[in-house]
Amino acid sequence: MDEPHADADVGVVADRGDRRPAVPGAPALGTAMLVGAVCGLAWAAAFRGWMASIAGGASAFGWAGTFLAVLLPGVVAGGLLGLAEAIRRRGGRPHWRWLALAPLAFAVAPLLLPGAIEALLTQALGGGAIAVPLAAIAGGFALSGRGSLWARIPLGVLAVAFAGALVATTAVVGGIRFSLDQPRGAWAATLAASAFAVLALAASIPFRRVVGVAAPGAGRG
Repeated sequence: MDEPHADADVGVVADRGDRRPAVPGAPALGTAMLVGAVCGLAWAAAFRGWMASIAGGASAFGWAGTFLAVLLPGVVAGGLLGLAEAIRRRGGRPHWRWLALAPLAFAVAPLLLPGAIEALLTQALGGGAIAVPLAAIAGGFALSGRGSLWARIPLGVLAVAFAGALVATTAVVGGIRFSLDQPRGAWAATLAASAFAVLALAASIPFRRVVGVAAPGAGRG
């Protein structure tokens, strides 16, 4: 009697001819990207809500500024990080760790709007859209458990400091209505800090150790 094939135990990735063994229950690439995109959209909408809350009447909603510069990058970044998780569970692929740059979609998209680069260079407007993803990537590396401890510690401190800066921004920009000793201010500060923590956790995915049996060189790049 023939013995069962080993692939029956570990599962086999069959997407477009890829025969790399995968961990049981590893999501399909398309499914992972879809789930990630939805999560990214929800995250971006929540963070936009925080910005609108503390800015009050100074916050303006527009199709380009809201949907193209905030929500669309959330979909892109979330989808790419979902893809990274699916690949990680399948043992990795060559150069897949470049997906760690996915949060930079939040920095690139606003700069594509008319006049955005000039405003950044002359008035420093839009700097926050660059700082948030960079700090999240730093925090993601610190949380990943990979790499030099001496590199992860300062990057982790930087990420925690940035989260603290978001909390302080809530009170400074929001004014007395968002004072941290008031329920509204405490809520907004909690939303800002927890949203940043979620982004940093998601950004850690491409830095984490791969799971399953990888093809030669799959974890590199």
